Amino acid sequence: MSDWDLDLRDAEAKMDEAFASAGDVVLGVLDGTTDPEEWVRSVDYGNTLVLSIEGDLNELAAPFARDVKDMDGELIHFRGFLVVTPPGVSIDTDRLSDAGSEGNEGVEADDAAETDDGEA
Repeated sequence: MSDWDLDLRDAEAKMDEAFASAGDVVLGVLDGTTDPEEWVRSVDYGNTLVLSIEGDLNELAAPFARDVKDMDGELIHFRGFLVVTPPGVSIDTDRLSDAGSEGNEGVEADDAAETDDGEA
């Protein structure tokens, strides 16, 4: 009928790859029961984690914070949640006022200590 050489299967595979790289938002609980490597692997796959903190943040985030920072991901504590983003996804805190930013601290990757500058 025509001389077009269009391979729809290849196009569909490329679309799947492109959409997969966007990642998902993964909701979870940071309570020490999930293997830290599972969190790192999820971020490495391009997912953003929103983890409800149940316990000491420094203690719970320490096993994976350095790995996330080393891959250029970001971590920030926000209102009882730890938000962890993959490389290339930044956490914009510009809309948080200084007065309302209590509990909005970054997580230091060295020892998972909280900082007060709002940056991860």
